[in-house]
Order: sequence, then C-alpha cells, then structure tokens
Amino acid sequence: MGNQKIIIYQIFTRLFGNRTNVCKQNGTIAENGCGKMNFFTDDVLRQIRSKGYTHVWYTGVIRHATATDYSSYGIPRQHPAIVKGKAGSPYAITDYYDIDPDIAENVDKRMDEFLKLVDNSHRNDLKVIMDFVPNHVARQYKSIAKGKGVRDLGEDDDKTKAFDANNNFYYCVNTPFSPNIDLYGGEAQPYSEFPAKATGNDQFCASPSCNDWYETVKLNYGVDYCDAGGRSEHFDPIPNTWHKMLDILLYWASKGVDGFRCDMAEMVSTAFWHWAIEQVKKVHPAMIFIAEVYNPWEYKHYVEAGFDYLYDKVGMYDTMRGVICGNCPTSQITTAWQWVDNISNHMLYFLENHDEQRIASDYFAGDGFRAYPALAVNMLMRSNPFMVYAGQEYGERGMDSEGFSGKDGRTTIFDYWTVPSLHRALVAKKSTADEHKLSTMYDRILSIASTEKAVGEGQFFDLMYVNEHIAQKQYAFIRKADNEMLLVVANFANEAVSVKVNIPEHAFNFLGIPKSDILGTDMVRQSTVKANFKTDDFVDVEIGANDCKIIKFNLKMDSDITFNEHNKEEYPPAHTAEHLLNQTMVRMFGCKRSDNAHIERKKSKITFIIDHKPSRKEEKAIEDRMNELIDADLPVRYEVVDRDNLPKEVDANRLPADVSEKVRLVYIGDYDVCPCIGKHVRSTSQIGRFVMLGTNWDEMKHAFRIRFKIV
Repeated sequence: MGNQKIIIYQIFTRLFGNRTNVCKQNGTIAENGCGKMNFFTDDVLRQIRSKGYTHVWYTGVIRHATATDYSSYGIPRQHPAIVKGKAGSPYAITDYYDIDPDIAENVDKRMDEFLKLVDNSHRNDLKVIMDFVPNHVARQYKSIAKGKGVRDLGEDDDKTKAFDANNNFYYCVNTPFSPNIDLYGGEAQPYSEFPAKATGNDQFCASPSCNDWYETVKLNYGVDYCDAGGRSEHFDPIPNTWHKMLDILLYWASKGVDGFRCDMAEMVSTAFWHWAIEQVKKVHPAMIFIAEVYNPWEYKHYVEAGFDYLYDKVGMYDTMRGVICGNCPTSQITTAWQWVDNISNHMLYFLENHDEQRIASDYFAGDGFRAYPALAVNMLMRSNPFMVYAGQEYGERGMDSEGFSGKDGRTTIFDYWTVPSLHRALVAKKSTADEHKLSTMYDRILSIASTEKAVGEGQFFDLMYVNEHIAQKQYAFIRKADNEMLLVVANFANEAVSVKVNIPEHAFNFLGIPKSDILGTDMVRQSTVKANFKTDDFVDVEIGANDCKIIKFNLKMDSDITFNEHNKEEYPPAHTAEHLLNQTMVRMFGCKRSDNAHIERKKSKITFIIDHKPSRKEEKAIEDRMNELIDADLPVRYEVVDRDNLPKEVDANRLPADVSEKVRLVYIGDYDVCPCIGKHVRSTSQIGRFVMLGTNWDEMKHAFRIRFKIV
C-alpha cells in the first residue's frame, strides 16, 4: 500500500451482518440471531475497500465465554454465572487457538470459514487485524484446538503459591472464589473455583465485585504484584507465559492475519512486548501491532517496545470529544498533537470504538453530524492511522437497552443484537435520509484521505497560532506534498461562519508556497477558489454549521488554465456511468478502457476488446456490479495536474497528442480515476439505475458492445 494512509474499519463481527432484526432484550442466539463470517462476500468487501479503508479489524473472532451451549460440537460449556450477557464478552477468551462458533455458519468448519474470510479480504485488497488479548482469559479457559505438544494455560501451575514466575495464573492460596455476584446464574449448581485465581483487572483477592472483570483471570508474565517490597519482576529465565503467548501470536500470524490489536496492552510489561514483537517480526516483518494504552506517560515506552501504533484516547480522543460537545476550545487540538509530536506517526486516532459511547447517543453529542468537522480534522491532519467503528458513518445512536449492556450509549459487546443503522444499510438496503447523507459525507473525507498524497505522506502545518480569532470554534491547518497543498478549515459551531484564515510568513518559507494568486479546488463542492497570496496572506473561507472546507492548490498551476477544446454536451449521469463501466470492465475482464463510446441521454453504447464472449451470467454480473457501485454513493471529485505528473493509474499513452499542459482528473471514490473535462454528477447515487439494453459480439475483432440506458 506504499505511503497510503492506513484507515481501519472496526467491525464487531457478531453484530455487523446479523440478518435477524428481532432485538429481544436478553435474547438468545436463536431468538436474536447472529452475524456470520460468510456475510463478508466479495461485494461487501469491495464496497468497504472502495470507500478508502485499507484494514478491517474483525473484532471478537477468537472463541470466548458464552451462555450458548455448543457442547454437542465438543466445545466445553461455560457456567453462565461467569459469563457477562447471553453472548459473552469477546475479551473473556476460552481458547486462544479457536474461532468463536457464534460467527460460523458451520460450527465444525469455523476455522475454514475464518481462513476464507482472511483470503477474501486479501483478494479485495484489505488487510486483516484481529484481537490479541494478552492480559486475561475466561475463568474456565480450556483449549481444544491447541497444537500437539502445547500445554494449556495453568495446566502445570503450582497452585500452592500465590505467585511463581512459571505459573500462568495468580492464586489466592487455600481460598475459594467468592465474588459479589450470583454464583448460580440459573443453574442447579453454583460455579466453584478453588483456589481462587486473581481477576483480570488486577484484583488479587478471592472476592471481586460485580463491577470488576470477575469473568476473567489475570495472566502472570513474571511480575509479582503482591511482593512485600512492591511490584517485582522475574524475567530471567523467560517466564512460561511468555513462551505460550508468543506461540499464540505466531499461530495466528501463520493464518495470514496482518496485524494485532492488543487489548489492554499497558497491563502487560513492556519487557514482554519488546521480546515477543521482535520474535514475531523476525518471521513476519510486515506484521503491525496496535496497543490499547491509556497512560500518556507510558506511550514512548510502548513505541520503544515495538508497537507500530497506540490508541490516542486520553489525548486526542478526549480533546475532540470536548470540542464536539462545546466543552473546550479548538485551540486544545493543537495541545493534543503537540503532547505526542515526537511519536505522532505512531498515534491511532478515532472518534468511536466498541468501548466508547456512540457520537449520536444522548450521552455524547446526540447527533452524528456534529462530529463531521472532527472527522475531517482527525482524518486529514496527520499521516498516522485513523479508525472508524462500523455504524459510526450512519450516525448509529447506541441507545438500545440490549440486556447485560443497558442503555448507556454504547453498542453492546455482551448480547446478541442487531445494530439498527447497519441493518438498514447492509441488510434492508433502506437507510434513512440522514443516515444516507452522513455516510456520503464520510465517503468524501475517506476518499480524500485515501487518495491525496498530501494526506498520506505530506507535511503538516498548524495555523492556529496566528488565528486566535477562530480558536474557540474553528480549526485550520495545511498539508503539503510536492506541489500539492491542502488547506483544511473546520467549523465546530452550530451556525455558518465566514472567516479570514491567516497564512503566516513562516508557512510560506517552510512549505515553499509561492507568493502569487493561486487557484484552488473546493474538494467537497467541486468549485474553484482563488487565493490572493500576491497581496494578502489570508484566505476568505465560508463554512456551514458543523462543516469543513477542504481546498486543494496546485502550487505550479497558472492562474489561467487552458484545457483541450471540448464541444460535446454530455448527460452527466450517463457520462459518469461511462467511467464506472470502463473501470468495471477493466477489473472483470482485464481489458483496456474503451476507445469507442457514444453516450447520450436516451441510450448509450460502448465497445470493449476482450478475450472471450461474455456469458449471460457475466453480463448480469456487469449490470449488478454497476448498480452496486451506484448504490454505494461514491463521491465524484476532480483535480487538475500537470500532464507530466499523472498518477500511475492513468495511461499517458491514451491521452490525445494535443493534450493541454494541464489535465483534469475525475475520481469516483477510490474506484476509478480518468482524465476528462466533461460534466459529471457529484456522487454515484445521482446517476439513477443502470439498465443493460443488449449486447453484440464481433468474433473477428473480439469486440463486445454494450447498449445501456440510465433510468
């Protein structure tokens, strides 16, 4: 993926593709249904990739504690007293070597289904991230899928010792497990554990409360937390748990995953991470490690231990939440990035994840649109990764009371449920008007973030130190790579504003901005903007409420652009469909774009040279794929470049001999780019419906002609 910005789509696998829409509180899997891995067809994965996402984090795929009985498949049953919710927490792992049966269509083939999911994701140019939960496991952990010769966690522990460097767990010697919960959980016999093991959130006693992680047990990495002299480390020789956890990492790496999101990584010593990550990367050098770390004072240590990326929760997330809700000024965004500027490329930005409240919930902003300027800022301001939690792009409210997870503004991770906005978008195909509008706005920012060189690898210049007049509700910065510059101004206010954004002399010198009149393109609204850098060092910017302005400047561009003459009067929907059809045929048949097309309002025809006559099934696939792309509502944007500076996707040999010095490129999402100066729609949903009227095949020329119309 080169220098393309990493954009992660977090999918809670159990909920994402759930076709059932019953939503009975505390419902079983039979009542409420469950998403399956086979929901991720090529069409679903292509749609995710086309939006600009590079990685998918399939959350909750390792087998974990659940109240659902799978004992008929040889899977040990869990006592419901130590399972949170009917579905259970995906972070109470019961077998590190197994796939969760809930998300398999065929339970006996669950690993095969996972491997197919990984392969399908890769085939659609998506890298796969999965959870690694190093700090704790379910209380009844027992592996049935471990390899030959692998000893189970705790199997060889000396339970007469509270701590031993070679034990996998910590023990409350000679003391039964007696938490402040109902130990029956509806069963005839209570759950019993003797001696009690320490609980996952560092409760080294036999009686954790109902607010503790009572369903989990803490893993022992050779740290004695109850040593008389305080915490002591016993890392020589290498503790037994280190070897077992490294084996688990290498096991999943061998399955083809591309990265691990390491749950509560800061609860495990950096010494282990340094050792384990180094071992994994010797075998899999491209593997990425993402740490869930909340203590900013420890960030540097986890980067030094080998982590590629760290959650920037306490800094950037908390700041953005405050700005969105009007509790702190936008100037604090500058403080947030400056705090970690020396490791900025290692910070993972996000506005939602499975632990946090939904933006649109009553507990956060109450409206997904209010976070749109924050999305633009965090997605575009640096080259570090950004993550979107599935449903966020539709303004999911998270205001259900699902069962174990009450009404708290979060999407449940404990219950069988359906995410309303995702069900409407992915299953019913009937998003509300607001959901459709917000997802389109997300697509535009995703497209810019995933395709613009200035975002993927450019320099960042914060403009707030010379723009104190906007430091309460607006935020402005510049990104620049080579001769391309983006000016981004976000408005967090609930009303439209007109502001003058100062560009300091230092920016001109540091970034090499010419002192001249420069034409720019409003990348969202596709209008032309002129900056008078000859006479003024500011740009007049008008921005709507909770909106952003993204202006792209080509710093080599002359003030007057001359294109080739173009006298055709296109019908924008059909002309945009022509671009989509060209790319679709290239991808499906490996052919070149068409040189022979007649595009009109009533009906159009276009010819391709391909290696065989398509079957009726293939013809139907062309039509279906076109309408999928139209329904995906991909944003259409353009940019002007020098003819000698075309992207690699554009074949310069196909340009006319008399092509202008400047070439206008038309982008359709992340799906297609083509030189063109004709008229187009603003997003693909405005095309209408693609209807194939008929085809002709010329065997001598291998010419396949498609006749179509736009309804």
